[in-house]
Amino acid sequence: MREARIVAVGTGSLGALLIARPEAVARACSGAPNAVPRAWIVRLLGARMLLQALVEAARPQRRILDGGIATDAAHGASMVALAAASRRYRRPAAISAAAAGVSAILGLTCRAAK
Repeated sequence: MREARIVAVGTGSLGALLIARPEAVARACSGAPNAVPRAWIVRLLGARMLLQALVEAARPQRRILDGGIATDAAHGASMVALAAASRRYRRPAAISAAAAGVSAILGLTCRAAK
């Protein structure tokens, strides 16, 4: 339980950053002025991450963690597809896919520790 809450704090913090500073995060991840994702998309991702973290911190049960793992895996897969399909958004999509992959792996690790 403790490990899942620690991971949730990290995920929630990242989500809060995406909500609070979407333009800055998007610019930092894009690498090119014409490849900056729209602020509302970054905020939406941040809100999803923050909500997921709050649920996982409040109820770090196996089925809740499984839902978070599945959500992160689906997001990661969609970002891999975007990176493959869009040269313009390849870098931000790859960064988002990597973050989702790390989150899913950490979720699996926490689940195994239960």
